[in-house]
Amino acid sequence: MHIEERTAADESLAKLIDAAYQELVDRYGPEGRSQVHPDARYLVAAVDGIAVACGAIQPCGPDLPFLGEVKRMYVQPAHRGRGIARALLAALETLATDLGCHALRLTTGVRQPEAIALYESSGYVRVEPYGKYVHEPLTRSYAKALA
Repeated sequence: MHIEERTAADESLAKLIDAAYQELVDRYGPEGRSQVHPDARYLVAAVDGIAVACGAIQPCGPDLPFLGEVKRMYVQPAHRGRGIARALLAALETLATDLGCHALRLTTGVRQPEAIALYESSGYVRVEPYGKYVHEPLTRSYAKALA
């Protein structure tokens, strides 16, 4: 497996993001995509040269300059259970640290127990919902301080 940064215009990344969105629609219905900041930085995990997973770090804004947000974490179903998500999350944390973030936050859904298990076993702690998720009963928000 190889993890590398890609731009938002990358075709393989776009396909992964579309697949992630379709999975969310299948689990939760067509509520719509959350926005990703134009300055988000994307990582893609490839196996044998084929992009199979993605994730991003986005800044949270000028009022929260040392806080980043994990977005668009997704692993193709055929490649799950191989440690790719854990490796990708660790790479995103390293990227966030390199960008000057002292902490990360994220939101996932209650119908994604595999994501919840990954985040909790990776040191993320549950926090109050934020942003557009404040009144969404199917969401879980997490945060983690970075070393």
